[in-house]
Amino acid sequence: MELLQMPKNSGSLQLVQWPLVLLASKLFLAKDIAVENKDSQEELWDRISRDDYMKYAVEECFYSVKFILTAILDDEGNNEGKKWVERIYEDIQGSIANGCIHVDFRLNKLPLVIQKVTALLGILKKDQTPELETGAVKAILDLYDVMRHDILSINMRDNYETWNMLSKARTEGRLFQKLKWPQDAELKAQVGRLYSLLTIKDSAANVPKNLEARRRLEFFTNSLFMEMPEAKPVREMLSFCVFTPYYSEIVLYRMSDLLKKNEDGISTLFYLQKIYPDEWKNFLARIGRDENASESELSDNPNHILELRFWASYRGQTLARTVRGMMYYRKALMLQAYLERMSAGDVEAGITGKESTDVQGFELSPEARAQADLKFTYVVTCQIYGKQREEQKPEAADIALLMQRNEALRVAFIDVVETLKDGKVHSEYFSKLVKADINGKDKEVYSIKLPGNPKLGEGKPENQNHAVVFTRGNAMQTIDMNQDNYFEEALKMRNLLEEFHCDHGLRPPTILGVREHVFTGSVSSLASFMSNQEASFVTLGQRVLSNPLKVRMHYGHPDVFDRVFHITRGGISKSSRIINISEDIFSGFNSTLRQGNVTHHEYIQVGKGRDVGLNQIAVFEGKVAGGNGEQVLSRDVYRLGQLFDFFRMMSFYFTTVGYYFCTMLTVLTVYAFLYGRVYLALSGVGESIQDIADVLGNTALSAALNAQFLFQIGVFTAVPMILGFILEQGFLRAVVSFVTMQFQLCTVFFTFSLGTRTHYFGRTILHGGARYQATGRGFVVQHIKFTENYRLYARSHFVKGMEICLLLIVYLAYGYNEGGALAYILLTVSSWFLAGSWLFAPYLFNPSGFEWQKTVEDFRDWTNWLLYRGGIGVKGGESWEAWWDEELSHIRTFSGRVMETILSLRFFIFQYGIVYKLDVQGTDTSLTVYGFSWIVLAVLIILFKVFTFSQKISVNFQLLLRFIQGVSFLFALAGIVVAVAITNLTIADIFACILAFLPTGWGILCIACAWKPVMKKVGLWKSIRSIARLYDAAMGILIFIPIALCSWFPFVSTFQTRLMYNQAFSRGLEISLILAGNNPNTGI
Repeated sequence: MELLQMPKNSGSLQLVQWPLVLLASKLFLAKDIAVENKDSQEELWDRISRDDYMKYAVEECFYSVKFILTAILDDEGNNEGKKWVERIYEDIQGSIANGCIHVDFRLNKLPLVIQKVTALLGILKKDQTPELETGAVKAILDLYDVMRHDILSINMRDNYETWNMLSKARTEGRLFQKLKWPQDAELKAQVGRLYSLLTIKDSAANVPKNLEARRRLEFFTNSLFMEMPEAKPVREMLSFCVFTPYYSEIVLYRMSDLLKKNEDGISTLFYLQKIYPDEWKNFLARIGRDENASESELSDNPNHILELRFWASYRGQTLARTVRGMMYYRKALMLQAYLERMSAGDVEAGITGKESTDVQGFELSPEARAQADLKFTYVVTCQIYGKQREEQKPEAADIALLMQRNEALRVAFIDVVETLKDGKVHSEYFSKLVKADINGKDKEVYSIKLPGNPKLGEGKPENQNHAVVFTRGNAMQTIDMNQDNYFEEALKMRNLLEEFHCDHGLRPPTILGVREHVFTGSVSSLASFMSNQEASFVTLGQRVLSNPLKVRMHYGHPDVFDRVFHITRGGISKSSRIINISEDIFSGFNSTLRQGNVTHHEYIQVGKGRDVGLNQIAVFEGKVAGGNGEQVLSRDVYRLGQLFDFFRMMSFYFTTVGYYFCTMLTVLTVYAFLYGRVYLALSGVGESIQDIADVLGNTALSAALNAQFLFQIGVFTAVPMILGFILEQGFLRAVVSFVTMQFQLCTVFFTFSLGTRTHYFGRTILHGGARYQATGRGFVVQHIKFTENYRLYARSHFVKGMEICLLLIVYLAYGYNEGGALAYILLTVSSWFLAGSWLFAPYLFNPSGFEWQKTVEDFRDWTNWLLYRGGIGVKGGESWEAWWDEELSHIRTFSGRVMETILSLRFFIFQYGIVYKLDVQGTDTSLTVYGFSWIVLAVLIILFKVFTFSQKISVNFQLLLRFIQGVSFLFALAGIVVAVAITNLTIADIFACILAFLPTGWGILCIACAWKPVMKKVGLWKSIRSIARLYDAAMGILIFIPIALCSWFPFVSTFQTRLMYNQAFSRGLEISLILAGNNPNTGI
């Protein structure tokens, strides 16, 4: 902290003193320059002056040494000592004036002088004792000897009397015998500061050591140079309220949660101790414990246990962290009000000038507290707090604890009161606001009776709507439950509120946009990808959206609303079910449609937690994509499109629904390209066109046919992030960051995200029904089972990835490439990359995804899930059948069934094209061949049905069933052998038939699923389900085989761990220990 303190610059030293963090190590650099100097004095000073802070450090050291020596020698018995100091400084200044300091003083001996001065200051900074007095005298005598014999090379005859008197006093032992020990606070502070300046060798770039503290200070200092309005005094500023919706998320970690171990033996507390080792040591120091103390040693003190729970909660995405962060606004206002009152010279308070610089007691000032409470309120709307309190849930106790620790915190909730009238139970609904009283109990502030159950639409917006009446002030900041705030940023809130009075164009601002910092991006590569992507959006992206495009909306960020404008125009949340699933952006639509103005300001930021695991990220992106699909269907977007001018309309389109539509078009373009290539291959058109082009010498046509498919896949979605890096960090650091991310396979991640957005956006457009997905806000470093990944991505990624692989294999088998294998690779490499990313990214970014033991356990778990038939009440995570039914639940309307049927017809192209390429049919191109292929497919389905006949039905005739199955198998085998022997059927034809019949079967399956009610009526549903199970089993095996092969090699797992946690390794964190668990490897 000493390094970061701002000097008061109000003492006796007549120069500007800078924080030590800026001057650290500068003196040693200047010393090295002086020692090595062989040039003139002017050139020496010019080299030192190139670094302003080096020059400041040299000047401060020069004058501080004189100030301290003069002060400690200011005694009647030290006349010789004072004259020595004066003589030395006069000689130095004279040499400087004459430009000959490098001649008059031996600068190569400077390290010796610094050593002696440091020794003297090290003694003087301690409390006075007789032994230390003796040591100080010896130290200053050593300094005298060094200066006299080693440093000075001037002609002493000019001041012969003075030097002769000093020599005589030194010989007689009278010199410096009486020292005036530093007692004055200013002098003691100056001694300590100069000692630090002479001893701290760390670079300023490494101060503070904590990376997060360094980042916060860096942003805060940079923001002070940004353009921001001048803040008004606290008494004149706009009042504001912070508003946070909460449902049932974690409020405060309990000790049982912190100590509970997962399957790898890792507890949450163990994880936090390894991720934040320096902060853990600081915590132990704050509560007076040894830095090596374990958590079990804290159990003897209940207060320490409570502080430990808060320490852990402040590092997760909890309500406690959000409340602490938002209450910094009150603390900042109290400090600012206190300082304003001090600087005004409050006569009634009787404050002296010295006391006015002491701000340690600002939190105890009743005037400052009153001013802050007049200008700031914080309302957390905990929708079911009343129910939690009745059921004595731990969340209710934790919320009550937060109210006790934060007196300005108010909690709003819906209270349900049941009364008995005429023998019937009637429910009455009240919207209530409570605070903590002096006894720690809930004290009701307001209670409003509601006409009925307020939850008619989506949960979060309804939660906000019922409690918005309890907000106060001119402005309202919307804060999500997973956000944080910083004290230094809270100091700038007054400046931000003044933006409401600034000129921002034709209309005054109604929403002030604020940037975010994602604080969850510091460990895994996935978290850093999301953090960087978010950072580019909240800086470069929103800056352009706000000005000049004027199409910035509200994106769920910590924006500040003009409260009066919005509560008189429909509120801040639209809550219609399904259509307003992304309720945040509709606030921006609502404000813009009512002639509001949304701005963006980057000199202030608020913390934000983001999802850190691939599954959490995928669910979140699916929710956002589904929400955008619903926006396409909303009247708000239609009206904005009609009312905007052409340029704003196009800007609005490409920055909201158009982005997702273009993403979907990108994937559809991949399909169009590949299906077009397959058509050219199977029809023979491609080869014939190439022959014509060769005969005619048409190189343009040849180039068009062999064009490499370099369309954007996933990496181009990272372009804004790269540009943001360049603007925020500089070109060199941006290049390093981008290359590092490429080594961490960020392209695979962004390509995978492309599929997520496309799937959920397209499905919402076709079927509607987007729904809120709880993503979870925990710490994710544990292994995700194969089954869970398969359930989440089978329909959104795996099926589509398999389809692309099938298209590429068909094109490889039947396509015509003049350039051979190299031409095929260049033409299809991006498509293979897309398919590979969609199929294997969930396992590539899965912690411990390639450890053999976990792979074996995953396979066993997956087969159990696949074969378990389930039943009533069984969830999709337990049974394949339950999951399959859930996956089909979105197909509900007739139009949706028709669209699914039309889209599924593409799978029949394979069979139609491949059967005419078989050796067995020769040159016959009649429809008879295609018809015969359907007969073969029907026979295969009958054989499958015979071999999978239900055992429950066949209990009474097991022997007959086995006989029929055996005969069927022999007949099928004999038929294939005879066909190969008699006809032109080849082994290659058999594999070609597999390529033909697999997609046809899948197409039939998709159509049957779309018409599920019809299939159930005709009694075919169980057969359809058996075929679907077979397809999922085959697809799972195909994905699992490469994972199992990679798990054989230990280096693959090591590489994956390094890839996922490179940032953590660079910080020296024990990720391998975290992943391996906290248990010893026994029984292996």
